[in-house]
Amino acid sequence: CNPPVGNLAAGRTPVTTTMCGQNSTELFCFYPEQNLLHHLSPGCGQPRCSKCNTNQPDNSHLPADMTDDFFANPISWWQSAQGVHREEIRLDFETEFYLTHVIAVFKSPRPAAMVLERSQDYGQTWRPYKYFSVNCTATFGLQDDLIEEGSMCTSRYSDAVPCTRGEVIYRALGPANKIEDPYSPEAQDLLKLTNLRLLLLKRQECPCHGSGLVEKPQRFAHYAIYDLIIRGSCFCNGHAEESTHFISRLCGFPREPGSCVGIVHGKCVCRHNTAGDHCEKCAPLYNDQPWKPGDGKTGAPNECRKCRCHNHAESCHFDLSVWLASGKRSGGVCDNCRHNTEGHRCQRCKPGFYRDREQPLSSPEVCKPCACQPMGSANTTFSSSWRCHPRTGFCYCKPGVAGPNCDRCLVGYWGFGENGCRPCDCARGCDQHTGTCSNGEPFFNIPIGGRIPDLVQTPTNESEEEWTWNDHEQGFSALRHPEKCVCKEKVLGSVSDFCQMKYAYVIKARILSAHDKGTHAEVVVKVKKVLKSGKVKIARSNRSIYPESWTNRGCTCPILNPGTDYLIAGQEDSRTGKLLVNMNSLVKPWKAHLGKQVSDILRTGCK
Repeated sequence: CNPPVGNLAAGRTPVTTTMCGQNSTELFCFYPEQNLLHHLSPGCGQPRCSKCNTNQPDNSHLPADMTDDFFANPISWWQSAQGVHREEIRLDFETEFYLTHVIAVFKSPRPAAMVLERSQDYGQTWRPYKYFSVNCTATFGLQDDLIEEGSMCTSRYSDAVPCTRGEVIYRALGPANKIEDPYSPEAQDLLKLTNLRLLLLKRQECPCHGSGLVEKPQRFAHYAIYDLIIRGSCFCNGHAEESTHFISRLCGFPREPGSCVGIVHGKCVCRHNTAGDHCEKCAPLYNDQPWKPGDGKTGAPNECRKCRCHNHAESCHFDLSVWLASGKRSGGVCDNCRHNTEGHRCQRCKPGFYRDREQPLSSPEVCKPCACQPMGSANTTFSSSWRCHPRTGFCYCKPGVAGPNCDRCLVGYWGFGENGCRPCDCARGCDQHTGTCSNGEPFFNIPIGGRIPDLVQTPTNESEEEWTWNDHEQGFSALRHPEKCVCKEKVLGSVSDFCQMKYAYVIKARILSAHDKGTHAEVVVKVKKVLKSGKVKIARSNRSIYPESWTNRGCTCPILNPGTDYLIAGQEDSRTGKLLVNMNSLVKPWKAHLGKQVSDILRTGCK
C-alpha cells in the first residue's frame, strides 16, 4: 500500500550557489548536440557562443529551468557562473519523501568528481548516497563499483563524453541494497529524505578542445544541467495509496503558456485507521494496540484498533503498562470520558452517579446523578468520594436513617436530623417525628423486592469485568435481519462429495461476534473442538475466521449467527494463517449426530 511514484523535483525550485550572469552579462561557449550538426560535419563541429544575464528572461538560465517540464521545455537549462569548480545544487522538501532514483542530464561535460547526498533532518546533517569520479581511488579513496560491487563510488557516469546530454543516474534500490520490507527501519534509513543535494567538485573539458580553438577557454568553464529528475513518492508507512491532491496542476508557473507541472504532495490520505501527514500514528480513537507500519513483506496492513470507549470519548491513548497487564491484548485508555463516566474504557460511572440498568452502556443517559437527601446521607463512607452505590444508586445513610435516598428514619427510630435518627425508647415502634411510642404492630414501609444495602457488605473494589457493557450493535446475521440476508448454503452430501472438497479444517465453534471491516468481514469464534486441521494451527480458544462472501447489508454468507454453535468445514490461507469460509464451505448448526457423522467420514472415508 504505497502512493504512486512521481517526479519530486517537479514544481519545486532548487537552490544553487551561482548562476550564469547573476552580476552582469557573461559570454559563454558550448559544443552543440551531435544531432543538430550536418551529417557531413567532421569531429565535434564548431563551438557556439551566446550570452547570459539573470535579469534578461531570454538570456537567463535559472535553477528552476532544471525542474520544469522537460517535455514542454526540452532545451531549457541552468548554468553556473564561469570559472567555478565547486558548485552546490540543493532541493529542499517541505516534508519527508521516499526516494527511488535520481537522473541529472548535463548540458556541459559531466563533472570529473561529484557527490549525491541526502538529509533526513531538514538539512541539519548530511549523508552520502553515492560518489562519482573518473578515478574513485584517487579522488575519494574508495574502490570503483565496476570492480567491487556495492562500493559507494562509481566511474560509470563521469566520462567527459558525450560533451552534452550526458546522464548521471543513481538508483536507491539496486543489487547491492535489496530490501524485503520497504517500511522497515532499514528501508526508511536508506530511502527517506527531506533534502537532496549534488556537490559538483571538479569540472572537466570536452575532448573537442584542440589546438585550433579560437574561443577563450574560460568561456567553456562552467557547469550546465538540462534536467534534474528526482523520482519518489509520498512517505506513508504502508498505510496510504495516494497523497492529498497527488496531481496538482500549477498552470502558469512555467514560462510556456498552457504548460502545467504535476507536483507530488507530501500529505498522505491515510487508511487502516491511521493519521498524520505520513500515517505515522493511529487515529484519535484507535490506539488500543501499538501503531505499526504496514508490513511490505507479508502484506499485513497492521491496522490500528479502536478503543472500547462505549461512545463516551472522542479519543484514547496507548498505555504500555495497561497493554502488558492485559497480556498484550488491549492497551487503549480513553481520554476525557463524557456523560459522567470514567475508567480506562469509560465503563463505570463517576463518583456521585450510578448506573441506570435500563439504559445501554453506550447511552449518554447511562449514568444518573445520586439523589441523596443531604441531611440524611453520610458524608464519609468507606470510599469518601461515593455519594451513592455506583450500581444500585442507593445512598449511604447516617445512623438510623433509611430509604434509597436516606430521606426517612428506619423503623424503630425517630427524630430525622443532622445526626441521623435516634432509636425509639419503646418496646415497639414509635412516631418518627415525635418519638411517641405506638401500641400497634410495627409497620415496615419497605417496597416489595426492595433492599437497603448494608454498608459493611458493600464491596470496596469493583471488578472491571462486572462493568463490561454488551455492545448490542456488533455482529450482523441473517437471524437478526432475516429480511435482508439470503444465502445459498452447502449441504452435507455423500462421503465422496465431502472428501472431494478437501477441506483444510473441520471444527466445532461458537460464533461470538461478526464485524464488517470495510474491505473484509471478520467473525470471532470460540473453537470448542478440532476435528481436522491443516497447516494453520488451531487451538481450542477464541480466534477469527474470514468469510469471503459478505454483503454491504450486514450479512455474512454462509449464515453465522452470534451465540450459535456450528460445524464449520472450510479452507485456509497458510500464508497469512487465516481460516476462510466461503460458499463451498460446510456450515451447519452443531448437532451431536452430525459431528459423529463427519468424524466417521474423516476417520474412514477420506483416504
